[in-house]
Amino acid sequence: MYEQNLYKILPDHVKPKILKRMNRYNKWEYGYNEDHDMIVISKTGQIGEVYEIQNLKIALPKAEDIHKFKENRWTPFNYPKELKRIKTVFDWREYPEDFKEKHYDYIDNEFKRREEGFWYINKDIPTYITGTHYMYLQWSKIDVGQPDFREANRIFFIFWAAVYADARCYGMCYLKNRRSGFSFMASGECVNMATISTDARFGILSKSGADAKKMFTDKVVPISVNYPFFFKPIQDGMDRPKTELAYRVPASKFTRRSIVSTDKTEDLAGLDTTIDWKNTGDNAYDGEKLKLLVHDESGKWERPNNILNNWRVTKTTLRLGSRIIGKCMMGSTSNALDKGGRNFKKLYDDSNVNKRNANGQTRSGLYSLFIPMEWNYEGYIDAYGFPVFETPTKKTYGPHGGIIKIGVIEYWDNEVEGLKEDQDGLNEFYRQFPRTTKHAFRDESKMSLFNLTKIYQQIDYNEEAKYSGLVTTGSFQWEGGIKDTSVIFMPNSNGRFKVSWVPPINLQNTVVKKNGLKYPGNEHIGAFGCDSYDISGTVDGKGSNGSLHGLTKFSMEDAPYNSFFLEYIARPQTAEIFFEDVLMACHFYGMPILIENNKPRLLYHFRRRGYRHFCMNRPDKIYNKLSITEREIGGIPNSSEDIKQAHAAAIETYIENYVGHLGDTHGDMYFQRTLEDWAAFDINNRTKHDASISSGLALMACNKNKYRPVNEIIREKVSLGFSSYDNKGHISKIIK
Repeated sequence: MYEQNLYKILPDHVKPKILKRMNRYNKWEYGYNEDHDMIVISKTGQIGEVYEIQNLKIALPKAEDIHKFKENRWTPFNYPKELKRIKTVFDWREYPEDFKEKHYDYIDNEFKRREEGFWYINKDIPTYITGTHYMYLQWSKIDVGQPDFREANRIFFIFWAAVYADARCYGMCYLKNRRSGFSFMASGECVNMATISTDARFGILSKSGADAKKMFTDKVVPISVNYPFFFKPIQDGMDRPKTELAYRVPASKFTRRSIVSTDKTEDLAGLDTTIDWKNTGDNAYDGEKLKLLVHDESGKWERPNNILNNWRVTKTTLRLGSRIIGKCMMGSTSNALDKGGRNFKKLYDDSNVNKRNANGQTRSGLYSLFIPMEWNYEGYIDAYGFPVFETPTKKTYGPHGGIIKIGVIEYWDNEVEGLKEDQDGLNEFYRQFPRTTKHAFRDESKMSLFNLTKIYQQIDYNEEAKYSGLVTTGSFQWEGGIKDTSVIFMPNSNGRFKVSWVPPINLQNTVVKKNGLKYPGNEHIGAFGCDSYDISGTVDGKGSNGSLHGLTKFSMEDAPYNSFFLEYIARPQTAEIFFEDVLMACHFYGMPILIENNKPRLLYHFRRRGYRHFCMNRPDKIYNKLSITEREIGGIPNSSEDIKQAHAAAIETYIENYVGHLGDTHGDMYFQRTLEDWAAFDINNRTKHDASISSGLALMACNKNKYRPVNEIIREKVSLGFSSYDNKGHISKIIK
């Protein structure tokens, strides 16, 4: 059974007594509530359910005045025919007062729904949609006419309402699937906000200037044209402009009171609000002040344009000093990493609401949102707007009457199965219709140094298996807290180690002492590789991680064969904690370790503690050829081109032989972070790939005999004092 995790309702997030008291006196203020760590999107002073969407807690308005449509689902309200004929507020003024009185309540209700949102019954369930969502459903005109209600869009708009209400936030970074409707929803919000704003600017950017223009002319302008007269300000210039939409009279002034009291045209003048688009570039909208920036196809900006550089510039257009005065609605599928996807991925990762600075802001200032494809895939949405996850057991109809025969999960699985022999096609399908963020940021196989087909096969297998308890997270510690005794492994969800194999008790802590020196007792079973660091902190706080990998080799012991069994990718508070973590792992498994010696503090740590003989010497040189330092502490340099090539070749060979589809089974490489690091590995920029460095060193350590230098054999002719004869003919002759 499919279990949705897009959002959840938190029934006890606010204590019932507090909720009741605050609601009674309309005390809930719009915006971020620090006491309850939630964002209140209600504008009535009362709240109801609290949603959690992508770790963001959002308090909805209290359910009141719930509307029941005849068909038990969303149905657009009929626009009175007599009002359809009215195009502007000036036309309205010409009508008699009794005509106006008849329609004041209708107009007032539309303004209220726009401001506060709307409650209605959907499939017998009270359902809340935001004011922006209501405007999109009721008054927006898209390529297929009026939009259908979709549960996925409801969640999207609730999240956007929270983003808009939170004074700490610059906007949203939305990772989406293809044909999710983002462009239309963003265009609808652009028009909605512009028609109630005074002296404000609204901008549109896309992957190219032509795309931005198309969004403006084909989406923004038609939505604006379709607005009823009481929402639509007086527009300057052409009815369907190509570059700029300018509003002169604010719709916010068009209320029942203002309709009655305002008779002069000049009282309604002076709005000066515009919507326009710009060509794609790092400095687009630089120096301007924007109320809303719509950022479409942000994951498809290719060189020389850079979405990261652009965001650094356009972010300043949304603030005055520290005060945020505008928002960004950013959304896109992702290109391949080398075609703009990598920059968008960084922006998305930097928008994690769980990672904030002291000012309460994410690194980018945005909030990330990902809605999996199964929530919003055309043809698999039922008549009530809910996604059909599982294959229906009874007749299920779409919004326009068609029968939905299979569930979207089964459909997606069938597509994936059909593309397994076409890895590039499969990766493109994943990017266009992702079920996870890992799918969304898949790279092209031709861009990788290693076999991406096999890497992604293994990643997908691990995802499907949900690890099945094969990987345990935990910590190592000295028994009783006494160093250099015995190490024990403690499962711990907050631990820095991930292990897939723990040796039996008779193989644990096998440290052999010879002449007072400590040697690894399980060298025949496996070895470690490590990418270390020397400095506890860095100036920017972004230092690379320390990385450790354990690998087995063939042995007669009770151990897996040629299997990575340990992954450690972390940067503890101090380098000393990292050094001790590594030493304890080596002690527990009784295995040697190959360490890069360009950052030697870890090697000196081992030597100082009496574990020098755990630190392997570089395998590509005989002992007599080692430098004085190499003899003292061991390790292998990272500067040699031969070593770089040998290191990459070791990983490449392992992936070909032990990763992905292996006949009727799969590889047992269960460490996802390492697999993802292999997928992105760049031999010319190795510093970013800690996991690849340490895993490659582990492979070289376990196969050290392959790298031993071959002594050249010099052959010379040696005279033994014997004469040679030519025996041709009847008489032998000495060969001189």
